[in-house]
Amino acid sequence: MNTKPKFSLVLQSEAADPKIAFLHFTSKLAFEKDVADLLIDLKKGCDHFILVDVREPSSYEECHIPGAISLPTNQINAKTTDSFPKEKVMITYCWGPACNGATKAAAKFAELGFKVKELIGGIEYWRNEGGEVEGALGKEAPLYWKMKS
Repeated sequence: MNTKPKFSLVLQSEAADPKIAFLHFTSKLAFEKDVADLLIDLKKGCDHFILVDVREPSSYEECHIPGAISLPTNQINAKTTDSFPKEKVMITYCWGPACNGATKAAAKFAELGFKVKELIGGIEYWRNEGGEVEGALGKEAPLYWKMKS
């Protein structure tokens, strides 16, 4: 005898009203950028944004997204960003989904008056989706941060 369960983990929390869901998801898009969209824009030569690698400089030197600048999260301030045009959107990235460096950097840029989005998945997702990389180690660079001894 096949009986249906009386309880669903998926529906444990009621789904939002469609109008509220629309507002939530469109708001979410205002804060994030997908790797595929960035790949396409870079191939087309779009320059409406500044791509910022917020990892430590040694990681940037080993491997980074072409066109990205290096500005570690802990160095983002009014002085280090005074030459950045405010009309461009800052796109921040770090290691990957387990790293919140890009989120911290995005908050700092926003506090300084910049429009900003975070690249979903960081350099990990970029490389997994076939994005080109530059740097001393290129594709041989590690995908994850490791604490130095």
